[in-house]
Amino acid sequence: MPIVETRHGRLRGSLHQGIAAFKGIPYAAPPVGALRWRPPADPLRWSGVRDAIDYGPWAPQRSSTLDGVMGAEQAAQSEDCLTLNLWSPGLDQTRRPVMVWIHGGSFARGSGGQGLFEGHALSRHGDLVVVTLNYRLGVFGFSHLATATAGAVPATGNEGLLDQIKALQWVQDNIEHFGGDPHNVTLFGESAGAMAIGALLTSPAARGLFHKAILQSGACHSFATLASAPLLGEALLKATGLDADRLCMASTAELLLAQQSIEHGQVEGYPLARIGGLPFRPVVDGTVLPVRPYAAIEAGVAAGIPLMVGTTADEWRLFGALQPAITGLSEANLFKRLGYFIDHAQLPALVDSYRQTLVARGIEPTPPELFMAIQTDRVFRIPALRLLERQQPHEHRLYSYLFDWKSPAAGGALGACHAIELAYVFGTHTKPGAAGFFGTGAAADALARQCMSAWSAFARNGDPGWPAYDSEQRATMILGERCRSEQAPFDRERAAWESIDDLALGSLA
Repeated sequence: MPIVETRHGRLRGSLHQGIAAFKGIPYAAPPVGALRWRPPADPLRWSGVRDAIDYGPWAPQRSSTLDGVMGAEQAAQSEDCLTLNLWSPGLDQTRRPVMVWIHGGSFARGSGGQGLFEGHALSRHGDLVVVTLNYRLGVFGFSHLATATAGAVPATGNEGLLDQIKALQWVQDNIEHFGGDPHNVTLFGESAGAMAIGALLTSPAARGLFHKAILQSGACHSFATLASAPLLGEALLKATGLDADRLCMASTAELLLAQQSIEHGQVEGYPLARIGGLPFRPVVDGTVLPVRPYAAIEAGVAAGIPLMVGTTADEWRLFGALQPAITGLSEANLFKRLGYFIDHAQLPALVDSYRQTLVARGIEPTPPELFMAIQTDRVFRIPALRLLERQQPHEHRLYSYLFDWKSPAAGGALGACHAIELAYVFGTHTKPGAAGFFGTGAAADALARQCMSAWSAFARNGDPGWPAYDSEQRATMILGERCRSEQAPFDRERAAWESIDDLALGSLA
């Protein structure tokens, strides 16, 4: 078994088909006791050789309503969760590109230890070091408590983001021992993971810790502000009925129960319409995030960082295609729901534009279809394109993709939905149980090779192998059953958003 010396002690990993794996590596001290709701501290040193054979516990979390669609995965949970995992083709001085994965899950669920994110295939295919990590989630990682507790609990709501930064610092300090190049680190993440990367691109604390970024189904438009973030802290205090001192001593289970009440909008006085449909998210606090991320990108704070940004073609179908509240949507309720996010004066023209484009694509423009198409673009695709356009004056190595491989789940009702690309990026589509959601067969195998090659090439040299994106040609790689480069796909839908403010986009606030 391979043994590697790190700054905090020696680790014993495992070896399979030429790939060394090290799992459950602590990159910070356990955030428990007095360290709950505090920035991550340095990891504790250990003596002897520590086994790094098994994944560490997941961050505490509640199950998701989507488990039945994508398949639930069970694992031990603990607040002592700040660990990372890595896979490497060689523990030598080759200095391979490093890819660091930040998982999604609404900032409240998921783990770097999910089987879907096993880095073996991607590491082997691309000859690179793959790192996955856990970070604090939900009430533990994204609760702004400082205002509600008058500073007694100093949490800013960015503790989960600071965990990610701490993990990146660990990579800088240790990755050479695992055959990786600390000067060629690429962040990649999906959904909340990509939204976190959108924040990390603009955080002074993360500067210099990574050099390229791939944002999958998430960008720079999902954050809370100091006007909205304190509401979450107030809701947590009300849901638990505890003061600051007792909150710090509350059990994990008690806090997760309060989190569930918040997520379901069941805390009196704090409905989701007030605190946001995505309650847990990074906070523009003036320090970790000095200003709104999309404004910081426009100002050039991420100059020189190549980006690859994309979405799936039917993102919102994962959330809406099987939900009676969406599939039974009336015309009146369509406008009511969209009116929570978009100015009522702009809605008729926007809906009419989508009505026409759906008809042109042979899709009946029913209220459910209109809602899911508009939400796909409002939350995911338009923020992705605006990120590319804001980075364009500061960096020319920009790439866009649209993933249109369709899930076979639910009789095909999900289409090319949110998260469908994940198994193809990691080459884990052949894992037991994956076929039901991700698909299988020769075309699936070819798509996995295409994706792993593109992601690896971008990590190596900043070029995935297709034309760069600019706001004139809008070159986009379509990844699916037939991969091809197109100029300005779905451009009429994009143009319909040109006059709509950034505040209407992104997170479900």
